[in-house]
Amino acid sequence: MQYPLYVHRNGNTGFRASFPDFPTADASGDSFNELTHHAQATVEALYDRSEQLIPAPTCNTTELQALQIDDGNGIWVFVDIDLARVTSKAVGIQVSLLESLLQQVDASSKERRMTRSAFVTLALIDELKKQG
Repeated sequence: MQYPLYVHRNGNTGFRASFPDFPTADASGDSFNELTHHAQATVEALYDRSEQLIPAPTCNTTELQALQIDDGNGIWVFVDIDLARVTSKAVGIQVSLLESLLQQVDASSKERRMTRSAFVTLALIDELKKQG
């Protein structure tokens, strides 16, 4: 799957990057190929054999550019993350929310530098932990 990655220069020769769909996943590398390899390894380490749901990729560039992660000093790229080696999978759903609630979700997710999908996933996980 193609996931957005926000890439910055790290010094004169390297790169560092963040995934808005995976808020705790950061990657770095001396070359772009090394960066994408580390990005794959980071996602695998976070989600393989975990009960966490992997969020679907955000493909809306307008939504990505509105995130605080986009400081204007980097570039957005889409990298292929092979989820075949990861045991957890995300499933798309459709929900209806009050517009005011969706605005609050969007504001909070932007503040936390994550996508709407990642925010909702984390909120659901937190609520389920409270129940059992």
